[in-house]
Amino acid sequence: LYEVMHLQKEITKCLEFKSKHEEIELVSVEEFYKEAPPEISKSDFTLSDPHEQTLSRLDWELEQRKRLAEKYEESLANKEKILKEIEVKKEYLSNLQPRLNSIMQASLPVQEYFAMPFDQVHKQYEIARHLPPPLYVLFVQASAYGQACDKKLAVAIEGNVEEAKALCKPPEDSQDDESDSDVEEEQTTKRRRPTLGVQLDDKRKEMLKRHPLSVTINLKCKGRKIKGFFWSFIATFLLLLTFYYLMNLNVLTVKAKMTAATEMTVPISAGDLLCPDSLLSCLYPGDHGKRTPNPANQFQFDKVGILTLNDYVPELGHPYVWVQKLGGLHFPKDQPQTPVVADNSLSASHMERTMKLLKTRLESRLALHKQYASLEHGILPVSPESQHLFPVKIVSHLVKWTSITYEDYLELPYTKDMVESGLAEDTHLYYLALIERGTAHLPVLLRGGRAEIPSVFYRIAGWLGENDLSFFFKQAMESEVNVCYKELSGPKPGYQLLTNQLQRLCVVLDVYLETETHDNSVEGPKEFPQEKMCLRLARGPSRLKPFKYNYPQGFFSHR
Repeated sequence: LYEVMHLQKEITKCLEFKSKHEEIELVSVEEFYKEAPPEISKSDFTLSDPHEQTLSRLDWELEQRKRLAEKYEESLANKEKILKEIEVKKEYLSNLQPRLNSIMQASLPVQEYFAMPFDQVHKQYEIARHLPPPLYVLFVQASAYGQACDKKLAVAIEGNVEEAKALCKPPEDSQDDESDSDVEEEQTTKRRRPTLGVQLDDKRKEMLKRHPLSVTINLKCKGRKIKGFFWSFIATFLLLLTFYYLMNLNVLTVKAKMTAATEMTVPISAGDLLCPDSLLSCLYPGDHGKRTPNPANQFQFDKVGILTLNDYVPELGHPYVWVQKLGGLHFPKDQPQTPVVADNSLSASHMERTMKLLKTRLESRLALHKQYASLEHGILPVSPESQHLFPVKIVSHLVKWTSITYEDYLELPYTKDMVESGLAEDTHLYYLALIERGTAHLPVLLRGGRAEIPSVFYRIAGWLGENDLSFFFKQAMESEVNVCYKELSGPKPGYQLLTNQLQRLCVVLDVYLETETHDNSVEGPKEFPQEKMCLRLARGPSRLKPFKYNYPQGFFSHR
């Protein structure tokens, strides 16, 4: 019995024995017969013998592991080789940086000589990372436009970089390192609370706070030289635009400054022509830059007692709508978008047109600046290209040219209807001219400001000797210079329009005086003898005059 039990235990041990190969994860039988070579798989007798099959599978596993071990050793060797190469390259790069710095420093004179400031551009782009999104979009798009379309356009970043970096860092928890005695002293010390007015001032300053960095765009404009023209000019002028970002209001503002490469005399009547506020105003129709374009700002203003942003424009700059678009900001009034983010495509679509408008506005004002200098001396310069618009002999001449303020304009008795109809605004420039021939004087009130846009002659409030002009004649004279201005534009870009309009007015006055009936009872020669050839002296019930000049025939006719 004892031997039987012993044998049963041994049999049980054998049946429960677990071999080490069972812990090895072998490939499946199908994969074994598919991948193993015939000398290992021995499919002829391993298919029928599970024991031999297991031995063959173990042999195949051993063979695979030997191959993997060899690959592992090769990979380790390659790894060591690559690590050594990396160390060599690291050492080379670490030694290369000082050499590059020395080369860049040595190449600075060459960069300046060839106008290729690579080092300066690199520093600017490093600073650009700290710009707020609208200024960053403006900087990138303006730089791209300058590289592609206007090599003379200079874009730069100014301001305190350290303050800009501090704005990007999260606020750190302040630690109280003061002693207990200091704390007790502070608790016992009585402090006066700031008044409500001081608190509001602090809140206003915080709300109107500008970002420490700003973007500047320098536009170079070379004055046009018109062949044979009295007031031709070729001086170079610089228009410096500085763009700021109001962080809490999410709007951009701009300030302008204009400088000339050479000193020039400023006519008295041209005082406001090159004024920064006047130069950028209404670059696009209706954009005066006096109100914030962001509708959400009004609710912010109400909290701190700000009535309008216009009170702070001299300090902050003008928030023109075109400035917002250059920064990629758009504030739709019908469908408010929260929050408004800077859009590169919006900036790119407006950049070229806005820069061309700025240059055109500057060239136009410079042309008027030179013309006003001539007008103040009673000279009406007419270019050879425009000589055919007028007869050879013109007796009437300009004797006075002066500017008037908008307030003085409002006080004139015949300007009320112009103001009510919206034709006269405080952003316009107003002038008073006096044309004279003998005892006849013709005062003219007009609005100007752009050389290529017709100056509107608001009122010809003239008197001719003892007889005042009738309404129909005033209207006809105004029509000659206001309605028929296209034929007076001259060669493109039409910067001679103002002087041609005034010259046409002198011609019209000559025609009127020479065709007007005179008192035959007065002895002696006529003061205004007829020298112009006219087909008809008057026409219609209102007896209108033949003001249209026909070239090259040289006669006047009715329109």
